[in-house]
Formats: sequence, C-alpha cells, structure tokens
Amino acid sequence: MKPMKAMLSRRSFFAGPALAALAQRQRVPYGLELYSVRDQMKGDVPRVLREVARMGYEVVEFYSIYFDYSLDQAKHLRKVMDDVGLRCVSTHNAGKFFEPENLSRTIELNQILGSTHIIQASAGKVTSLDGWRRVAERLNLVAEKLRAYGLRTGFHNHPLEFQPLEGRLPMDLLGESTAKEVILQLDAGAALAAGADPVAFIRRFPGRIASIHVKDYSPEPGKGFRVLLGEGAVDWKALFEAAETLGGVEYYFIEQEGSDYPSMETAERCLAALRKLRG
Repeated sequence: MKPMKAMLSRRSFFAGPALAALAQRQRVPYGLELYSVRDQMKGDVPRVLREVARMGYEVVEFYSIYFDYSLDQAKHLRKVMDDVGLRCVSTHNAGKFFEPENLSRTIELNQILGSTHIIQASAGKVTSLDGWRRVAERLNLVAEKLRAYGLRTGFHNHPLEFQPLEGRLPMDLLGESTAKEVILQLDAGAALAAGADPVAFIRRFPGRIASIHVKDYSPEPGKGFRVLLGEGAVDWKALFEAAETLGGVEYYFIEQEGSDYPSMETAERCLAALRKLRG
C-alpha cells in the first residue's frame, strides 16, 4: 500500500472535477458495473473481462466480490485487463470494508486493480436522519484517509435514499453533510423508481456526480428494472446534458439487475443503446 509521494493540495485535488463540470461535451468512458454479469463472475473472471472488453467497454466497476480476492488474484486480473485495454476505475464496497481493520486491505486491492473511486454500495438499514448523519460522518473520515493515496470515496443510491424520512431525503442530507470530494454516485433508475427527478439531483449538487449508473426503470407493471436501457422512463437526453455540463461526470456505468436476455447479451445490448442514446 503506497501513498502518493506528494500530497495533493485541496485546490488541485478538485481541479479535475471542476473543469469537467464546465465542459460542454467532454468524452466520458462507457463502463460496466460487473454486478450486471454476476452469474458469470462466479466462474471464469478473466474470460468475463476479456468478453466485456471485446464488446467495447472501456472501464469496469467491480462489486464487493473483489474484496475476497487474494493479492495475487487481483494482480492477475489487473494484467488481464491491461492486456485487453480495459480499466477498473471504481469499486462497490460493503460498509465493513471501510472499518479500520479492513481499510488497508481495501486500499491495497483498489490500488492493484487500478481503481481510484471506492464507493459505498449501501448503508444497510438506516431508520433515522441521525443514522444518515453518522453515515455521512464516516464517509468524511474515509475520504480524509484516502486523500493521501489519491483515492476518493462516495455513496451509491438505491430507491431508499430518495424516499422521505423525517421530512428529508437521505440522499440530499448525504450531499449536504459530506465533503465536496465525496462522490454522489447517482443510480438514475433507482432515483426515478422512488419518485425523484435524477436531473434535478444533478443540478442540486454540481460537480459531485463523478459517476452515474446508467440504469433505466419503467413504472409499468411487471417491468421495473428489467427493461433495457432506453426502454424505460428516464429522460436520458436531459440527464446526459446535466451530467456533462454541471455534474462533473467522469464515467457512465451500465448496471442491469436482470432482463429477458442472458446477462452478457444484456450488457452488450445496453452498451449499443447507450451509444445510440448519447450520440
């Protein structure tokens, strides 16, 4: 686990996201949250990574499965990705990965894989605003510890974080209570499923939306999150515009919880849809 030789100043640390937020049409790599192909990830992971690269994905986000890899396994997967031009830029993490006894391992594995975004995937069952304040406090503490390594933490929403609790939306509270370097990873479909407007959220927290889970949602009975990208109710044109002019987006990750197609075919279809939707 090697910290950066020179500490980044706070001004330089935020320069990238700030400049990205001003860009009118920057290039944003298309990625896959590997949870989308979790049935395949239980088997030959190198084969999955090679196939994902063949589809045309540029980056990936590992889900919590990575924490069980040995250092040698992580190094092997990094080599596989390097060989096919695929980059791991982000990981999804259980809360326990941020505990003091686990954080060093979390940092080391992310450094090996190449990831610079260490995102908390869920806070579990939080039943009060005070509970969410404690989540924010921990994110701030983790962000402080990661800064020396050139890494960032963040939080990924589910519908729960966009449902009112004691008169507030937990996701708004997290945004207001965390340092600006803490990423607010927006799951667009999950926000919409809770009745929220994902575009309005981007506008509310400019420069904080470094990555987005490009997942659609349909309110029609029996459809929900099983629709493919572009077949649901998310206003993708407005979302991409807000993300790229205000949000500071660096990566788009396709995430699919299931569909009428096998998982790998679903990933390929969704990538084709993303290219068509964004132009």
